[in-house]
Amino acid sequence: MVWSRLLRRERRTPKLPLPGTCWAQRHTLRTQRLLLYTPETELDVAAAMAAGSDPEAQHWLGRPEDTVLDERVREAVLALRPGDPDALRSSRVAQLLLSRPFTPRPDENEVLVAVRLDDGRYAGATTLHLDSGQAGGWLAPHSRGQGLGTELFRAALHLGHAHLGLPTVNAGHELTNTASARALTAAGFLPAPTPGPPRHTLSDGREIAATWLTHTSPTPPTHCRATTPSTTPPTPNP
Repeated sequence: MVWSRLLRRERRTPKLPLPGTCWAQRHTLRTQRLLLYTPETELDVAAAMAAGSDPEAQHWLGRPEDTVLDERVREAVLALRPGDPDALRSSRVAQLLLSRPFTPRPDENEVLVAVRLDDGRYAGATTLHLDSGQAGGWLAPHSRGQGLGTELFRAALHLGHAHLGLPTVNAGHELTNTASARALTAAGFLPAPTPGPPRHTLSDGREIAATWLTHTSPTPPTHCRATTPSTTPPTPNP
């Protein structure tokens, strides 16, 4: 990855990019089973999109068609491990997307792509809207039903409170989406004291019944180095 070219080569662990400190609109986080970071290349962006492009995910996310990857590309991207240079070199799709750097803009909402620590595969993504403080997230099919959603939303909370200085982080889910409800509750979200609108329109135009949750930082919120302009990247971790 751009922020660190070092690869871990321990036995019985996948090769993973080692995160450095946050800087210049780029964040890195780690939970018990996930490594999360601001996308570095279009491959990371494609992986984040691919994780939520299958029919089951789209039933809940309702994205516009032009942001949903077809099955062939989706499976090819999700089979990749971003810390495995041999696999990346053998994939024409990976080589094309790796050649296109991704540069976040200060006015864009935050997106973190998630990678599994156990096998090195892309696991999903979490988002945080800067204006509303609303968090979202989704997991790839191979990472669902394992409690990783809770870690994903806990990472979103940490990003909001400890990196972006947000005193509260909000989230919503469809009433019948029990998996999302469990993950958000386990992450620490509580029913919003002032409920949002009972109906919500997804990006594809579908209207759903929604419930809203919130989380207030138990300590004063802080900003990380990524929110401060910097022209010199930090030295990578050894």
